[in-house]
Amino acid sequence: MSTTTKKAANAATSAPRPGEHPPAAGPARGRRHGSLGMQNLAGWLFSTPFLVLFGVFMALPIVATLAMSFTDFRLRDVTHPFDAEFIGFGNYTRLFEDDKFLTALFNTAYFVVVGVPLTILLGLAAALALNNGIDRARTLFRVGFYAPVVTSIVAVAVVWRFVLDPTDGLIAGLLSEVGLTSPDFLGSGALAMPSLIAMAVWRNLGTVMVLLIAGLQGIPAEVREAARLDGAGTWQELRRITVPLLRPTLLYATVITTIGYLNVFEEPFVMTQGGPSDSTLTVSLDMYREGFNFFHMGYASAMAYVLFVVILGITALQLRLLKDNTR
Repeated sequence: MSTTTKKAANAATSAPRPGEHPPAAGPARGRRHGSLGMQNLAGWLFSTPFLVLFGVFMALPIVATLAMSFTDFRLRDVTHPFDAEFIGFGNYTRLFEDDKFLTALFNTAYFVVVGVPLTILLGLAAALALNNGIDRARTLFRVGFYAPVVTSIVAVAVVWRFVLDPTDGLIAGLLSEVGLTSPDFLGSGALAMPSLIAMAVWRNLGTVMVLLIAGLQGIPAEVREAARLDGAGTWQELRRITVPLLRPTLLYATVITTIGYLNVFEEPFVMTQGGPSDSTLTVSLDMYREGFNFFHMGYASAMAYVLFVVILGITALQLRLLKDNTR
């Protein structure tokens, strides 16, 4: 084989096949890798302020709280944290022997079990009404329902304390017009928690409503029209079309509402301070008292992690029960 023939054969072998790109030149490939490296470096530099703040104000306190939950850390140990005595699971064992904590756990469960379904159902009803029945004033009603969500809890508490006041409140005034006496809503052990639940549902209704309106507007109109042509009534359309297609949105709304209600703190703190007779004491409020009133930091840290495990477990259960139906 001649030299010319060999060169032609080598050139044919090294030529790119159809659909392939010729290999990049060495210097060009190096410049591309260098450019990617600079982009990655720039990304890390821009992320550094957030990472520092997250590490100092989030990650470090989370780890420190976990460590404190295994000690008898108190206020005296703030300046010398390593003087705190390691007691293992002593705080966690004590929790489930503490009647006050068990009462707070029961009250929190009561708040969630009653409050979450009410919030979701009323939010769904409001979303359906605004999406189907009201056209001209739809924006006004949306703003009206959502306004309590962005209103300060202190302002909401002032309004509700006036409404529920047994002597000069709005409800007392309405009942006096028909010759009835208003009960002491916040001073009664039987009525205090339902009153706080009513306030929480009213305050959080707007969030669920807005989420579900967005979900309703994502349902294709053709699906509903086909159901109506097949003879489906309003209830059948709601049960077989609307709710199944809303399951992803309902799942999200249920999860975030449950997490918020498990962490309930502002309502009892502002309205009742946990009374009367601990009937509105919640886990978060009990945790606050132990940590910042009695300075039992280790014990309060154990409460925080028990609440975290409860939230994690309930959230996982909700995802397990509802997620399979969203596929």
